[in-house]
Amino acid sequence: MPLTATGFDWVAQMLQRESAIVLAPGKEYLVEARLAPIARQQGLGTVGALVESLRSRRDSALTRSVVEALTTNETSWLRDSDPFTGLVDTVLPALCRKRSPSEQLRVWSAACSSGQEAYTIAMLACEAMPDATSRLKISASDISRAMVERTREGRFSQLEVNRGLPAQMLVKHFTRAGTDWQVSPALRSMVDAFECNLAAPLPPLPAFDVIFLRNVLIYFDVATKRAILRSIRKRLKPDGWLFLGAAESVMGIDDTWHRQQLGRTSVFRPTIPHEGA
Repeated sequence: MPLTATGFDWVAQMLQRESAIVLAPGKEYLVEARLAPIARQQGLGTVGALVESLRSRRDSALTRSVVEALTTNETSWLRDSDPFTGLVDTVLPALCRKRSPSEQLRVWSAACSSGQEAYTIAMLACEAMPDATSRLKISASDISRAMVERTREGRFSQLEVNRGLPAQMLVKHFTRAGTDWQVSPALRSMVDAFECNLAAPLPPLPAFDVIFLRNVLIYFDVATKRAILRSIRKRLKPDGWLFLGAAESVMGIDDTWHRQQLGRTSVFRPTIPHEGA
């Protein structure tokens, strides 16, 4: 049974309801490719049959599997390196000057997929701050339970470490684990991973000095983008820093931020104090 137009529309509506991600028309090929392994695992043969099964009976576990499969988990080490340069050259030194030496610095890597962004931040911080392992805490979140577990494990394949990880960083911060690479205990102690749907009410979180929310807003409609930005602002300290993706902006969405240039990248700062917690 092939995936019908009605079936695709149902999947798109379900995905938006469960995660607020907008699946535009023309993405039928993506649905077929991502859901085919689940259909085979369920013994249903085709994606069309899988969709019909979901439509006919409530199955929260299967729904979660479908949502996670349709969530983009594209990531790499030092992806779009300019924000990391801005973090190391400007943001971390500014925070170290402004915060007391005993005050812990907090960074949130939101929608971090399998954790490469969070561990990249940890490695760069260790290069820039002698006390990084004790002073910097990185919270890494993703909507996918499987990606959160991978982040916690900190284990990456040879193919994954080949995607942007400099050889000197690999040697310094990883050890061999069979055919994979295991991140060092010191880096793992800096990263705390948890499940988080950014389009839903956020769990209790501390106030962050820096939030990385890169290449995430592009998947949502304007109303959801605005809600996410305002929710994020409540979790950012009044003098904090927000990094978005290179193709993302707050212009025309949320006027409670102002853009600041950091070398070849941009960062966004709150313009007014947030209301509430």
